Amino acid sequence: MKRLIGRFDRLRLASLLVWTLPVTALVPLGTLWLWQENAFLWWLLAMVVCSALGYGFQYALRRRERRLLAAASTAADPNWSPRAETAWAAVERFADTVTSKDYPLEDGDRLWLLGQQVLDTVARHYHPQAERPLLELTVPHMLLIIERASRDLRASLLRNIPLSHQLTIGDLLKVQRWVEVAERWLNVYRAGRLVINPAGALLSELWGHLRDRGYGMAWAELQHWLLREYVRKVGYYAVELYSGRLVLTEGGSNLEPTRASRSGLQEAEQAAAPPDEPLRILVAGRASAGKSSLINALFGRLIAATDVLPDTTAALTPYRLTREGLEAALVFDTPGSDTPLFEEKALQRAALAADLILWVCPANRPDRQSDRTLLDRLREGYARRADRRQPPLLVVLTHIDQLRPSREWRPPYDLRDPSTSKATNIRAAVETAAADLAVPVDAVIPVCLAEGRLYNVDDVLWAAILARQNEANRVRFLRCLKDRQQRENWALLRQQLSNAGRWLAGLPDKILH
Repeated sequence: MKRLIGRFDRLRLASLLVWTLPVTALVPLGTLWLWQENAFLWWLLAMVVCSALGYGFQYALRRRERRLLAAASTAADPNWSPRAETAWAAVERFADTVTSKDYPLEDGDRLWLLGQQVLDTVARHYHPQAERPLLELTVPHMLLIIERASRDLRASLLRNIPLSHQLTIGDLLKVQRWVEVAERWLNVYRAGRLVINPAGALLSELWGHLRDRGYGMAWAELQHWLLREYVRKVGYYAVELYSGRLVLTEGGSNLEPTRASRSGLQEAEQAAAPPDEPLRILVAGRASAGKSSLINALFGRLIAATDVLPDTTAALTPYRLTREGLEAALVFDTPGSDTPLFEEKALQRAALAADLILWVCPANRPDRQSDRTLLDRLREGYARRADRRQPPLLVVLTHIDQLRPSREWRPPYDLRDPSTSKATNIRAAVETAAADLAVPVDAVIPVCLAEGRLYNVDDVLWAAILARQNEANRVRFLRCLKDRQQRENWALLRQQLSNAGRWLAGLPDKILH
């Protein structure tokens, strides 16, 4: 303290004290006057009330800032696969455990260690058998994660932290040094004030404690948010990487048409492929269930061959569908699932490449055990693929006009409050089919595809398809990732081999020189 005082000129210091003496004298004199006027208790009450109000305003402000920070936090991508969502849940749990005490923001080594722990948390979900799963990560991908996480964290700081674009590291260090000096002088002032005016000093300490507590909690909230956001950013891009979405090459789209869809578009006699991967809709079911008739109804014209004999469709046949409200789609007509033309493995491959499944089932045929068996196996197949999403399934219940009474056909029918025996039987058929095939009742759409009796296709069925379009788009996104990853691997390998070949070709000249 003597060294610090010795740095100032004593005459200047004395003149400063003389200037401040009238102002500092107001505190004890004002307290004395309040005491003499019997207003000290009222002033004390006003001090307490104002302090409480200030603390309440600070608390409300902190809650508002907490909501703003929560809205600015990194969240999971809705297009992630179930495995990616599980890994993200682990990242969220880990983020809730980090504290500024364990990982100070000014300690770069601790933050680097924190980032490694986040990567290890994600890696263990994708390589559970590996002893050190983090070593399964390539060096370019590690650098890419750091680059993307740092870029996004920088953007978050610029958007949400005031003056973050002006404060330098040197400024923060200077502020920290001046804070230490100011705290020592403040302690001297507090001691002197306690001797001169004990009551005022105690009240001031109480008010200062409330104020510091409010600001301290706000600063702690900010530090905690920064650490959690750092963990989330690193975890987010780690999940992006391990799920195949984070590619090394720049440009391109994750929804470029795949090789299978380009082939399907050519087979559907389309001159040019769309810029993005079309939605793949699979129409499946038993023979003579009405699959081709359903496709014709969706297109509004005769496009798929139909016949009274079974097995009209002999192979997986694509048709290009474009309707209002739906992106470009490929609709695939399939042979009957109960015929030799379409084996179960072929059905599973077609379902794995589909984004939406329309399972056609006759309402007048109660034997649905084979349909249930095939649907259960498809569900089991998707359950084993944690990197993929199960496509939405709609059961199209056909031949409802043949339900009893078979001669009655006076649509529309209100299935929520059936007033006729026909409507009652249609509703019972829908509920029975939902129970037999283990699907929700709202996923069973009753339709009539008979010529001259087309019913429930352009309105109810089409609305159900559009309602599941977002879910189908997520399935499509994950399906396209694998194709792009394979294209990227082959492109990088060709480029690396080409560069290595040129280097080897010029090696003799380098040796000679």
